[in-house]
Amino acid sequence: MGAVGAVRSRHGGRGRRAGLVLGLAGMTVPLAVAVAGPAQAQARPLGRSAGSVTPATMAASSCTTSVGPYQRQAERFLGRPVDGRQSRADCLAIQKFQVNHGISPTIGYAGPITWGVMSLINTQKAAGHNPNAAKKCPTDKGRIACVDLTRQLSWIQDGSRLVYGPVPVRSGRNGFETRTGLKKIYWRNIDHWSTLYKVAMPYSQFFDGGQAFHSIAGSVWSPPGSHGCVNMRTGEAKKYWSLLKNGDDVYVYGRKPGT
Repeated sequence: MGAVGAVRSRHGGRGRRAGLVLGLAGMTVPLAVAVAGPAQAQARPLGRSAGSVTPATMAASSCTTSVGPYQRQAERFLGRPVDGRQSRADCLAIQKFQVNHGISPTIGYAGPITWGVMSLINTQKAAGHNPNAAKKCPTDKGRIACVDLTRQLSWIQDGSRLVYGPVPVRSGRNGFETRTGLKKIYWRNIDHWSTLYKVAMPYSQFFDGGQAFHSIAGSVWSPPGSHGCVNMRTGEAKKYWSLLKNGDDVYVYGRKPGT
């Protein structure tokens, strides 16, 4: 969790609660993509950029000629020829992925952080249309929002029926972990503003102290994570806002990689 700070609305008035711990790390890179699910008619396929990356975007970082420890894995993930050698085209493809997913430095090196994000996306894709196949999220609570920290996925279900998702999320980093267990949404603020981090927290739905679902202006895959909140893309956060209400259950389980 982060430090305690006052909470105000974007319009300047003091929010209904003060002293909330605010879990968000604001990002400025373009948002990446979402995991497609049967209840997500408008979601983009996972792994596809939300916007194109131009040469000018990447001009600030030169392309490395070095072969990374995960060169072959990155080539396979990106659909490049798998030869374990760093070509100019390989570097540009890796660099584009890094820019789109908020990974720094953006030099096209296939290192552990870049492969970690790629591996996580593969894991998220594998969830398919049945994210609760292991039955780790309760099916006896009616409508509930599930958060799997290990896979960095969230979805809404009603009993055993999938209502929406799964969608990729960004939970708390090491030292600011999103707390596990059964929670309830107790306060919602569609136009929330963090005076602690000086950043907007749209579609905030608080479920544990200052920890909340809310949208961010950056990539949900950007390392190392939030300050405890469950960060979401705007479209998914907006959908959660429409599907959930005060008193609805939230179940958080697992452990975020690297925490």
